[in-house]
Amino acid sequence: MTLSPKEYAIARDVLLLRSLEEQEFQSVIAASKVSTVEDGGFFFMEEDRASRAYVLLEGKVKLTQVTLDGQQVLLEYLSPGRLFGIIAVLENFTYPVTAQAVGRCRALGWDQETLTRLMEQYPRMALSALRILAGKIRLFQHQVQELSTQRVEQRIARTILRLARQSGRKTPEGVLIDLPLSRQDLAEMTGTTIYTVSRVLKEWEKRGLVESKRQQVLICSPHGLVMIAEDLPSERVRPDVDLDHF
Repeated sequence: MTLSPKEYAIARDVLLLRSLEEQEFQSVIAASKVSTVEDGGFFFMEEDRASRAYVLLEGKVKLTQVTLDGQQVLLEYLSPGRLFGIIAVLENFTYPVTAQAVGRCRALGWDQETLTRLMEQYPRMALSALRILAGKIRLFQHQVQELSTQRVEQRIARTILRLARQSGRKTPEGVLIDLPLSRQDLAEMTGTTIYTVSRVLKEWEKRGLVESKRQQVLICSPHGLVMIAEDLPSERVRPDVDLDHF
């Protein structure tokens, strides 16, 4: 399989593959299958039997989950370079989330049998998978801590800044989060209500920190959002946190 220079750079930097020698990397890529999913289509659905792990090369993927009371909750947006589905595949579980394409997506994929064989053949790949699992555990612990200890304004600011780092696009007015992001989405991602998100964003708009439209958020003052996210007084915000940070 031949990757474009851009796709090669993306795949080469994925944690699962980063430690491989070039020949090993080429063998792993050759064992993959490319999947193309059009906007609104699905890589997999929640509760489907996990059959394939993916590395996203193009587009964005929205991860959602259905709660016990039947409501769909947005968990995360994935950008190119992100690995998804691997834990469920390795454990032969069902997928715990739904992965939906936002825009046309292209991804490398490996089924369970192939992935297991490659990890046995290349132990460094297996060690990288353990690091990925450890990272997921740390992230979960951090999210629990955020929900239990941080003010809702901090959680919203941190989420917006994280999305800006992943999918921000600089414009003359500021940093535009290049995702279809509604206030309901922000509420789901920060463990609060749409009323609270609307109230917070309206206050931030008055202060010139953000501009919020129906499906877009523009960061006008990264300094101000960092101040809120880190719960710092304004004089302690690092001066290098500017538009070039995103």
